[in-house]
Amino acid sequence: MGRPTQREDHQSFDLKIFLAEEGNGRTMAKHPKNRKIFSQRDPADAIFYIQQGRIKLTVLSNQGKEAVVAILGKGNFFGEGRLAGQPLRMASATTLSECSTMRLEKSCVFRMLHQQFAFSELFLHHLLSRNIRIEEDLVDQLFNSSEKRLARALLLLANFGKDSKPEPVIPKISQETLAEIVGTTRSRVSFFMNRFRNLGFIQYNYQNGGGLEVRSSLLNVILDD
Repeated sequence: MGRPTQREDHQSFDLKIFLAEEGNGRTMAKHPKNRKIFSQRDPADAIFYIQQGRIKLTVLSNQGKEAVVAILGKGNFFGEGRLAGQPLRMASATTLSECSTMRLEKSCVFRMLHQQFAFSELFLHHLLSRNIRIEEDLVDQLFNSSEKRLARALLLLANFGKDSKPEPVIPKISQETLAEIVGTTRSRVSFFMNRFRNLGFIQYNYQNGGGLEVRSSLLNVILDD
């Protein structure tokens, strides 16, 4: 048999298998809840793909103030600054739940970007989506009240408005973390969460081993002028 053509290589490539199996610059790992995957200013030596679970990205100022800059879930990449030449991590990555990740070496990612259209398309979609989200977050911080920012954060955590199927029940997340995401105090988050619950927009199911149920009616908070 002759050497496979480039087109045949593309046809035989399975993106799901590539992101689920180790080897050739890929390493899988499982992380418990509240485990740091990397810290701000660590050497940026690889990027990561989330197979299961949720992680938060946080930045720490020189004054010691911490802020949550992103909550990412299954199917997201993080730590991609390495590809742009960043020598050190700009943020810390910490698990919010038990997580499974795939660590991809820089050389592996560059090779796949050049050789496999399916991987390039997935990675480009991720980068564009993250850029749009950052712009939306900036507008949210500049023009919306803390109540609307909290409602938007909850809806995003539940995947409302995304192509994937909404997950109305999200794992337990602390009010301190929500306050860091929104950019307000824990007491304000507690006040608004109680208000949302009384209005029937959310429901706690923690006692039965569930999570926080986010209902689509929470959109009314964002749409109400």
